Formats: sequence, structure tokens, C-alpha cells
Amino acid sequence: MRPLGVTLLLLLLTVSAADLSGPGAGTAAPQPPEFGLSPSTSPRFPLQVLQTEHPGAGVALARSAAEDPARPTAGKDEAEPQHHHHGGGYRVVQWEWSYVQTPYIIAIWLLVASFAKILFHFSQRFTTVVPESCVLILLGLVLGGIVLIANKKQLYQLDPALFFLFLLPTIVGDAGYFMPARLFFDNLGAILMYAVVGTLWNAFCTGFCLYAAKLLGVIDERVQADLMDFLLFGALISAVDPVAVLAVFEEVHINDTLFIIVFGESLVNDAVTVVLYKVYISFVEVGPGNVQTTDYFKGVASFLIVSIGGTLVGLVFAVLLGFITRFTKKVRIIEPLFIFLLVYLAYLTAELFSLSAILSMTFCGIGANKYVEANISQKSRTTVKYTMKTLASIAETIIFIFLGISAVDKSKWAWDTGLVSCTLVFIFIFRAVGVIGQTWVLNRFRLIPLDKIDQVVMSYGGLRGAVAFALVVLLDGTQVKAKDYFVATTIVVVFFTVMFQGLTIKPLVKWLKVPRSTSRKPTINEEIHERAFDHILTAVEDCRRAAGVPPLERQVGTV
Repeated sequence: MRPLGVTLLLLLLTVSAADLSGPGAGTAAPQPPEFGLSPSTSPRFPLQVLQTEHPGAGVALARSAAEDPARPTAGKDEAEPQHHHHGGGYRVVQWEWSYVQTPYIIAIWLLVASFAKILFHFSQRFTTVVPESCVLILLGLVLGGIVLIANKKQLYQLDPALFFLFLLPTIVGDAGYFMPARLFFDNLGAILMYAVVGTLWNAFCTGFCLYAAKLLGVIDERVQADLMDFLLFGALISAVDPVAVLAVFEEVHINDTLFIIVFGESLVNDAVTVVLYKVYISFVEVGPGNVQTTDYFKGVASFLIVSIGGTLVGLVFAVLLGFITRFTKKVRIIEPLFIFLLVYLAYLTAELFSLSAILSMTFCGIGANKYVEANISQKSRTTVKYTMKTLASIAETIIFIFLGISAVDKSKWAWDTGLVSCTLVFIFIFRAVGVIGQTWVLNRFRLIPLDKIDQVVMSYGGLRGAVAFALVVLLDGTQVKAKDYFVATTIVVVFFTVMFQGLTIKPLVKWLKVPRSTSRKPTINEEIHERAFDHILTAVEDCRRAAGVPPLERQVGTV
């Protein structure tokens, strides 16, 4: 039964509407402003008042506001015909496409991508040749072409804010949490060498050589860029992308040492890329002639602060997470929530202070896996594992699909054959030269050196991806005049490395007979002997340290 107050209010509004439309409407007194009625809205207003008295009224009002944000107010002369011709009433079913359009289309795209993954894995012969990332990019090209033909313009792009704040953290969080920590720290010296020295080498050499190509006339004069612009472009195009490496190398099943070196490099070189990118952006803003000598030293200090600060932020959150999960034994249901939130907050906190968010999330995940797993229940571990894997798979799918969609929109980029060709040649040559030179230095300290086959795979595995694309899209076109040319070149580089190198890396690994990884779990006997051996080595090192003798190398692959 309708409440008495609502009944009286509806009766009052009905009488008011009848007075407005009656014969004396022209001489009637002005309507009270609190009702906000007009002849065009008075027939519908009682329904809106009724909706606000029941649950779900906010959704209905939001839809009506989205569909008709500014309803015009008709004059008194139009009131009578509009009222007499009103044949409406409550509509049971309405078409609300404008309200659900964007999430509906995104959900349909994800559904199509999921079906594509199912069909992709049906053919064993096809999966051994074509990586999944290539299929997703091709699917994005098809979807982008359909949208472009239907709307005459590209409506959807890979937004950098969406990528850096939501998509990339899910992939990095999954990679960091399930990182083989022991293997990572055993090869930390090689990872830092390739990530820091190798990225600096590739960035500087690519930038200077592109500028030399511009002076020699290989790059067209329409590309309005000076030395600082090319150094900026060399910095963002030289970093190995963790998303692409993870997507391709996991399918190749490369041996653990090569995988951890290349993937670890792709994670750690984020600090170098972020610092170089910000330094060159500031140099471009102030002008190359206004750069002082102290600015270069500030750039070096910035690299140390960004990398070390991001690592410390991640470790702090890992310790905090380990402490909190010691008191969740009676509320097991919220254990996965704490893990997801604190690992993600480690990423956001590093971004808040302009530190390396990828390093922060990586080390937070490593610490959480090491010290939190023992505090939570088995069901929570299973929940964390499959939720992280699912979110990472969704994010990876969205990234590669939107890379394909973004490539279809020609309005955002301009083409120059010289710039594209030189960039592809330079990044490949300097990547190979850098790997060979650094490996020669590292092999002088490694107990098990990296042979030539390993160096070929590492050189060929320098894939670029969405990180470079998001960074180049963030450039300010008013300050970097050649932004459109850089965007087009980045798209070509990403497609070439992910598509061509991703397609050919499996035959290359098979032809070179590179050792593959074995997914076999160690037996209990092996785990017991491994732990006993670690304790014995620790005791020996303590004795040698007490005697003043230098400690032994604990791991064979340590640098």
C-alpha cells in the first residue's frame, strides 16, 4: 500500500498539472520554484518522484540525465498542445545503448579475445608456430578496422593513464609475486649490467646515430627534430618491454637462466628509461642551450634515487604485508584482499613520489611471496594465484588488442621511411653489440659463462612493446614537433619486434638447440638435500668469515 504522504504529493502534483493545462492557464499564478515544473516535463514528473522513493532510483535518474542532460523549457503557449498530445506513460522496456555503450563494447571485445584464445589453443601445430600475442595484435587490427569503417574515425585508443595505472601493474604484480627469487638474485649482477649499462648504451647510440642520419639527409626534412629530440626518442625506444618479453618467452619455454636475465632486464631497465625520459623532457622544455653542467649530475642522482627509492618502497610494503598477515588467522577471507591492495599500493606510492613503480611492485611481490605465503591459508594462496593470473591475462589481452587498434588510426601518426628504417637497423645492431660486449665482461666473473648461443637469443629477444608506445603518446606535440613521426616509428618497431621476432624466435631456438626449461617440480628428497646443502654452506661461510677468509660463492651462476 502506497504511503499516505506519497499519495497526497502525487495528488497535489496531478492537480497542479491539470491547473496548468486548463482554460485558465494563461492567467494562473506563477508556479512555485521548488517543484521545477514546466509544461513539457509535468506529465513525467510524478513518475520521477515515485522513482526516488524506491531503490534503484539513482540508476534511472543517471540514465535520464545521460540521455537528456539539458531539457529545454517550453513556453506557456506550447503547454496545451503538448499536454493534449501526450500519449506516453510508463515504458516497460527501453533502448539504453548510449548508457552502456563503452563497457558493453569492451566486454564484447574481451569475449571475442577469449574465444580467439580458445580457438588458438585448439590447434597444437598452430600454437607451436604463432605466439598468442601476435594473434591478439592481429585481432586488434581487425577490430580497429571494423570500428574505423563503421564510424569513419577511431573511437578507442590505448590511454597511457589506463595503461600505467591499471594494466601494467597487474602484469608486473603477477611477475613479481611469482618470480623465482633465488634465480633472480643469483643472476642479479648480470641483470643490472644489461639493464643499466645496456639501456644507456642503446639509448645514447640510437639517439646520436638518428641525429647523424638526419644531418646526412637520410631522414626527411619534414621530421623537425634536433639532437635532444632524437635522444629522447632513443631513450623510450631502447628499453626492453616486460609485457612483450613475458608473453613471448613463456611460450618459447627458454631455459631458466636466459629467461630470468632477459625478463629481469626488462623490469629493472624501467628505472633507466623513466629517468632518461624525464631528463630529456625537461631538457626539451628549457631548450638545449639553457642546459647547465649541474643538470647532468642531477640526472645521475635522479637515476639512483628513482631506482633505490622504488626498491625501498616495495620492500617496506612487503614487510608491512608480512606483519599484517600474521594477525589474519581468524579472518582468512580478507587475506587475498590485503595482498592485492598492498602490492598495488606499493606501485601507486612509488608513482606518487616519481620513483620506479615497476621496481617497487617487483620487490614487493618477491618479498610478499617469500614471507607472506607462510602466514596465509592454502585457500588464500590458491585464490591469490589464480586471481593474479586471470587479471594478468586480461590485462595482457587488452594491451595487445589495443596496440592493434591504435595502429589503424592514421590521424595520430605520420610516416617517414628513413626514420623507420634507421630506427629498426640501429636498435637491432646496438642491441647485439651491447650484449656481446657486456657478456665478454661478465664472463670474466661468472663461474658458468654465457656462450655464443645464449648471446644470440638475448640479442634477438630485445622486444619492444606497450611501454614504449605509451611513453611516445605522452609526448607534448607543441614541444616535440616530430611526435607524429615518432609515434608511427614506435608502432612499426613494436609490431616488428613482437610479430616478426616473436614468430621467428621459436624456430631460432630450435635451430640453435638452446636448452629448454623443465617445469618439473623438485622432489621432497631434492628439496631436503638442497636446504641441507644451503645450511652447510652458510656454516662454512660463517667459519671462514670468523677466520678472516673471504666467503665462498654460494651459487654457481652468481656474478
